[in-house]
Amino acid sequence: MDVAYYSIAKYDSVTNKMTEDPREFHAPQTITPESLADDLAVLVWENFTDFVSEWEGHSTLHDLELVDAEGQPNKQAVEEALIFLLWAHTRGAQQAFVGRAPDELLKRTLDALHEAVFEDMVENGTPRSQLPAFERRASTRYAEYNAAASNSDTRLGVVVVQHLTGSSEPPASFAEVVTERAVEMAGPLRDYLEDVELVP
Repeated sequence: MDVAYYSIAKYDSVTNKMTEDPREFHAPQTITPESLADDLAVLVWENFTDFVSEWEGHSTLHDLELVDAEGQPNKQAVEEALIFLLWAHTRGAQQAFVGRAPDELLKRTLDALHEAVFEDMVENGTPRSQLPAFERRASTRYAEYNAAASNSDTRLGVVVVQHLTGSSEPPASFAEVVTERAVEMAGPLRDYLEDVELVP
């Protein structure tokens, strides 16, 4: 399955370099599930861009040797990266709002997040008919990642890399790369979520 995606990195034809989208998050005091889902979807794609694209240094996929000689990332790895990042943002929201927001509001947020990302995929070329299979695979990965994360960050890194590489025994250094990337991503996400209150 070819997953179409978009990048919020922009190509500057004057400097011949990739530049970041100027959008910045300024956390409001309160936010609705739908608005938070939109923000989280942008964060998913932003982190996805960093994960798969080579600009300002090597991408995570390059570090995992999942980029060919022309700089194109492995298609399976691209799909698995998106699933992992969706899971990471889902888990981040769950952890941030446990005991702080009603379950119904959190569910609305996460449902809207996934719907937004799936619609982005369709708008960028993924056939809608392929979404159910992608959702089923994501659900399976979520269960695996939740179980691994309950064990340790190290174990989570190993499981993620197994799916990214398609190898049951990837080099240990690969798991370290993914774990480091996940930690880098989790901090800003946690800080952002801690500053908002979910309201109906």
